[in-house]
Amino acid sequence: MKQSLGTQLRHLLDLLDGAVARNYATMGIGYRPRYTPVLRALIAGEPCTVGEIAAAAGITQPAATQTVSLMVEDRLIEAASSSDGRQKLLGLTDHGRSLLPRLQEAWEATALAAAGLDDELPASLSGVLDAAIEALANKSFDERIREASR
Repeated sequence: MKQSLGTQLRHLLDLLDGAVARNYATMGIGYRPRYTPVLRALIAGEPCTVGEIAAAAGITQPAATQTVSLMVEDRLIEAASSSDGRQKLLGLTDHGRSLLPRLQEAWEATALAAAGLDDELPASLSGVLDAAIEALANKSFDERIREASR
């Protein structure tokens, strides 16, 4: 039986994220793969608001809020009030900053592994994903489902 697109995507993500998480654990880094887009946004220009992180990382604000909460619990980032007190500004903790060299090493290994995977495939996985995201930006999957339901 052929798996549905959603099942295939979840399985692929489990395979990829699981391997990355095991690599962090092997390196002795207490870090989750889902933290990477948030951390990269902060590296690019801290302090940031949750909204700025979501926009920079290309994730939803609820996803960014949830990930930020986990990262605060893990002492990787901390929140401070903005000068007017209306927003929380997020930045790396000393602990979070201390992990950066080892994380960079892990990210480089992950990028090389991804390039190797792309070389084995009939088409670049990252290229196909970029094309799918662009196609869905032009016409949402919601709209495609509505059209298919007619």
